Amino acid sequence: MKRVALLAVFVLGLQSAAPAADLLVEAESFEDHGGWVLDTQFIRSMGSPYLLAHGLGRPVADAKTTVKFPQAGEYKVFVRTKDWVARWQAQGAPGKFQLVVGGKTLDTTFGTSGAEWNWQAGGTVSVSDTSVEIALHDLTGFDGRCDAIYFTNSGEAPPNEGKILPEWRRDLLGLGAEPTVKDGYDLVVIGGGYSGVGAALSASRAGCKVALIQDRPVLGGNGSSEVRVWAMGNIRRGKYPRIGEIVEEFSDHATKSPGRYEEFEDEKKEAIVLAEKNIDLFLNHHAYQVDVLGEDSAIEEPNISRKDQPRSITAIYAFDTRTSEHKKFSGKLYVDATGHATIGYLAGGDWDMKSEGRMGMSNMWAWAEGDDNVAFPQTPWALDLSMKDFPYPRDHHGQWFWESGFDKDALGDAEAIRDWNLRAVYGAFNAMKNRDGADKHQTAFLTWIAYIGGPRESRRLMGDVILTEEDIIAKKDFPDGCVPSTWSIDLHYPKEEFAEKFPDNPFISYAKHGTGVDRSYGYPVPYRCFYSRNVENLFMAGRCISVTHEALGTTRVMKTCGMMGEVVGKAASVCVKHECLPRDVYERYWPEMDELLKLPGKAYRADVNSQFTIPADALPEAGPNGAPTGLDPKQLPGLVLDDRDAKKSPGWTEGTGLKGYIGFGYLYAGQASNATCTWELKVPKSGKYDVRIAYQPHENRGTKVKVTTKVTGVSNTVEVNMQKPAPLEHGFISVDSGEYLQGEVITVTISSTGCGGNAHADAVQLIELK
Repeated sequence: MKRVALLAVFVLGLQSAAPAADLLVEAESFEDHGGWVLDTQFIRSMGSPYLLAHGLGRPVADAKTTVKFPQAGEYKVFVRTKDWVARWQAQGAPGKFQLVVGGKTLDTTFGTSGAEWNWQAGGTVSVSDTSVEIALHDLTGFDGRCDAIYFTNSGEAPPNEGKILPEWRRDLLGLGAEPTVKDGYDLVVIGGGYSGVGAALSASRAGCKVALIQDRPVLGGNGSSEVRVWAMGNIRRGKYPRIGEIVEEFSDHATKSPGRYEEFEDEKKEAIVLAEKNIDLFLNHHAYQVDVLGEDSAIEEPNISRKDQPRSITAIYAFDTRTSEHKKFSGKLYVDATGHATIGYLAGGDWDMKSEGRMGMSNMWAWAEGDDNVAFPQTPWALDLSMKDFPYPRDHHGQWFWESGFDKDALGDAEAIRDWNLRAVYGAFNAMKNRDGADKHQTAFLTWIAYIGGPRESRRLMGDVILTEEDIIAKKDFPDGCVPSTWSIDLHYPKEEFAEKFPDNPFISYAKHGTGVDRSYGYPVPYRCFYSRNVENLFMAGRCISVTHEALGTTRVMKTCGMMGEVVGKAASVCVKHECLPRDVYERYWPEMDELLKLPGKAYRADVNSQFTIPADALPEAGPNGAPTGLDPKQLPGLVLDDRDAKKSPGWTEGTGLKGYIGFGYLYAGQASNATCTWELKVPKSGKYDVRIAYQPHENRGTKVKVTTKVTGVSNTVEVNMQKPAPLEHGFISVDSGEYLQGEVITVTISSTGCGGNAHADAVQLIELK
């Protein structure tokens, strides 16, 4: 209490010194950001959003704004910034920039001192007209950063603290002490990645009034154009194949990771959310504080259970990362979809985080080659790399394995992890352009580096079930299993080949994939992993659910996280309808939840007490192994059986590379394997039929693949040249025809024996001839 009082006296003293002649300009509030970008990732550690000059080595356009000084006169200038490589004693200060006031460039070069955020003194400026344009002028394009600019005639810099929106900042910015109130919500979702979007859409369509809060200008999280991780994890399968239909609506279809900007369809995600009348979307809002009823202190250490000390959230506070306006959001229920378990942690929720062996953060990148030679600045401050020190970025992109921060502070020191990744990328490209790779990369240039990091692991909140690797491998059957996790148990570790030079912080990883996950049906993750065991009205979805480090390896991919959101949204509607808590959904209302999980993703109702409407454009229900990735056999004429319906001998390999296949893929086998694939077609009614097989042609396919049909003891064998395209629609070719009686069974067998290449087995068709 004494320390708080002394701080209050200090701040009041600062304000009373010359309150009328102080001006604070938040960089994020600039009217024109120019080429600078808004970075909101590290607010919890350094206190504020900031502008970043992320120009890939080319100076970015000035950020500009017009400010109103309290009076004319002389002001001392302070800029909150840092030399972002100084913490590693690297030389060169790459983040240099200047401040221009009223057309005059100050002599000081900013971003040149201080390993931590600090108020760098910038001399004095004389102002005759109180309305003045100021500008941030980047000098390097190498990630200079500016939090705020402070003009004062008192000569003192403001406090250099990491507190979010402290009183002195609010006062200087003219913000009221009381936040803008946003209430009346059934569900407040914090985090706009796949899990948060899934939760908001699902709850909205189930009749809940929803606030969706996202601290970036776009939705999608790691699956947005800012990070560009393509969405993985199979959907629409398992016990509840309707789950995943909402994810199907907004998911990207990127062709690689990192893909192109447009492939991640940020605008589509936002449009789908805005189309929901029950959702209020708050982009560029950072949640930083909670009100809690009950014991409200955060647990500083992991693995401490306070299940016997329940508490509930009554409000969360967020501020606009562009204007600093702070808002208070009140709802009946909350969803922590932050990835870092931020809301649950602030509310005193039980949490865990592996102390060693954690996965890191990736900052992927891309480059291209032009017609003309392109220079790239020397980067003495970057990691000192030669071509042998990193994997060559094939296909013009640095992939997911450009990852560092293993066992570093993924929360308090995330900015350093990101910056280390930037130093690695710039060091690698410097080797390509200016060192031992220069002769082969004269026309190469950088096209994109993710300045928003893609984290994999930090805090996880504890629920009534903590899912383990052993549960997954043993296929433990939980009665509330509902989200199919199909990704293997995929954990990342530093790759020793590239770790020798920087053993304290390797920047290249490899993935170790475990076994035991049914990648077709999926392992059903239980609902009880999706709510806090001691914060009674808090759901969670995404990376921060109740699993162990090992189990996180399968549940963490984006489409799987999106399905968690879908389940949470439906559960929230049950809670609102029955005025109950998330735990009660499992203990008292699971039969009702079971029915909700079977509804189409586009089913909707006006409120939680109304009946659902199933729109005409609802997706057809997929099977337990998911929706076909190729042509749907059910949509083709006649009776069509996929290769998954066949009896197969050993020797076949599944494939999906040749497009136009039916169902989920096809099979192929070499002639040495003597493999067979047999279907049984049951004649639906008496008549004349054509018997067909489907295949996709390729130069390595057999030229004389034997196909045998057999009915009532009579067999017929033909040879098919599978290097030539099949003559009929959808890749079919006729192998037999005749009059057949209702109920007769026609067997069709494809053999690889003596086929002259690879035999191909995709599907069979029985079609009536008119």
